[in-house]
Formats: sequence, structure tokens, C-alpha cells
Amino acid sequence: MTQTLLLLPGDGIGPEVTAAAARIAGLVAPDLELQDDLVGGASIDAHGTPLTDDALARAKDADAVLLGAVGGPKWTDVARDKRPEMGLLGLRKGLDVFANLRPAYCFNALVDASSLKREIVEGLDLMIVRELTSGVYFGQPRGIDTDADGTRRGYDTSVYTSPEVERVTRVALEIARGRAGRVCSVEKSNVMETGLFWRNEVTSVHQVHGAGVELSHMLADACAMELVRNPKQFDVILADNLFGDLLSDEASMLTGSIGMLPSASLGIEGTPGLFEPVHGSAPDIAGQGLANPCAAILSLEMALRWSLARPDAADRVMGAVAKALEGGARTRDLGGSMSTDQMTDAIIDQL
Repeated sequence: MTQTLLLLPGDGIGPEVTAAAARIAGLVAPDLELQDDLVGGASIDAHGTPLTDDALARAKDADAVLLGAVGGPKWTDVARDKRPEMGLLGLRKGLDVFANLRPAYCFNALVDASSLKREIVEGLDLMIVRELTSGVYFGQPRGIDTDADGTRRGYDTSVYTSPEVERVTRVALEIARGRAGRVCSVEKSNVMETGLFWRNEVTSVHQVHGAGVELSHMLADACAMELVRNPKQFDVILADNLFGDLLSDEASMLTGSIGMLPSASLGIEGTPGLFEPVHGSAPDIAGQGLANPCAAILSLEMALRWSLARPDAADRVMGAVAKALEGGARTRDLGGSMSTDQMTDAIIDQL
């Protein structure tokens, strides 16, 4: 049966890097059916909403979804529930992609592009597994109110259930079995009830499902420090929605540029995954052909590997990116001068 990859380019540099990934897909998986739709600000402009019911339905029917980026200053004054970012959150919730995989590996050719010393990042290869559909980003109640005495207050609620923690923990354990066999779960159990709940639930899941995997725990602020002190101590880091968001962005800079980092968001087996570069929409360089396409291309690599069951094609993409970098291919964020298209051409040359 023909497999379908739905492209949601989004805003800012999203259309540019998604187009680059589509060019690669056409070479390594020419039988893959590519479709496209709108999300984020582009969808607001066209339909008045950041995610239409039709676009979500098409995402659910696809075998995998590749998203570019959403957001930008154009939509700053839009009501919060209609902002471009709500399209992304709606996709995550609608697809029920509860496990966000953010690898942080340092290509040999980019060791000296990192802001950390060579000995700290050379050979770095870790995976952050972030819970994606619950926690403080989705908990209720939330809002901004004014008390009777005129005092304004803003509040969000962090909520987790046992099944939500169990399913993402089992993903982290399974991934660790294919790596070095270590999971470090991070939270703030010293000051947060949900942190203590998270630690207890992860421990319980490990006791039942963690055979062959070593489990450790670390406070999130300590983990942030250790990521820049000794990142190679980690194999798989498991975190809730908030801390996973923060730590994965920190880890991205260990590799030389956030423009190199892909991500995968997975649900239950047999459902489409959502794949997207970690970088944002970068409106300051949008439309100028300056964006690094590697994160989007490597997000395609993850889609080929994790949702489309095409590991050979995924290996070709990974190898081509590595060889292009070894050959000196660099966009501006990596200290070079190549345009988006030129960087893509360099990778295609290796294919």
C-alpha cells in the first residue's frame, strides 16, 4: 500500500526547510505520497483558525506528519486560544502523540562548532523522551484573573495521571534497551507534588517493565547543570512536558546549532507520528534562503525510521548529512555561507 507523508510547512522558515526535506524524500522514497496542508499562522490567515478540522483529519489519516514551524510577530495580538502555537498543541493532542523524542548527537564534523570544549561534546549521543500531551501545558484550571480586591493573578495547573506517566516511561525504557540501557528520570520532587508523583510512578513502572534497564533519578535543575558539565553521562533522559521542553532546547546547543536538531512525537503503535525540527519559525530570516535545512531533513529521517518503517532510507539520509558536513557544507548558523538550497544540494550530492 502507498504510504502518505503529510507536510505542514507552517510559518516563517517552515516552508523553506520543509521544501528541502521534500526534495530529499523524493530521492530516498520516491514511492512515498506527499500531501500538504496549512497549520499555524498560515492557517489563521486562510481559515481564521490555527488548525482546521480537515487538516487534523488528514493528519490522522496519514502514515506520518512532517511539520515545519509555527508562529511569528504577525500574530502576536491574536487571542491566545487562536494563536499559531495552538495549532501545534492541537495536532499533538489530536494525534495523541504522547512521547516526544529529541535526540542530541554531535556530528564529528561539528565538534568544534559547539560552544563547549571538544572533550565535552565529542561522541555525544543522548535521547530526551518528553511527555507531550499533559502536565502544566494542558492542566486545568488555568487563566489570568482579578481578585475582589483588584489583585491580578496568573495561574497554571500541572496534572498527571498514572496511565500518562506509565506509557511515556515504557517508551523511554524500550528506547534505552536499544541503546546503552540507562534511563535518567528528571523532575522537581523536592518542591512539587507532581514531581514526587512522577518519581514514584516511574519507579513503579520500572519495577514491572524495566528488566535490563538501569533507572536513576535527578532533579531537573541539577540535570540542566550536568548537561553542560558532563552531557555524555546520559543515555536516555525522561522528563515531563515542561522540563522536557527546557532541557531538550538546552541539549540542542551542545551539538553546535539548534538548526541541526530533529524531533519525533509518537503515539501508540500504528498511529501517525508527528515529526518537526526543534528550531522555531525564525521570522527574522524567513524568506531569505538562510535557514539550515538539516533539522527538517533529519526530522524526515526520523519519520522514515519511526513511522514509515524504512530504516534503509533513514540510514541513507543520516549518512548523506554526515558526509556533507564532513565535506565542509555549512549554513550561516554553522559558521558558513551556504543558502538553504545550497546546503540541500550538498546533501543531495552525497545521496
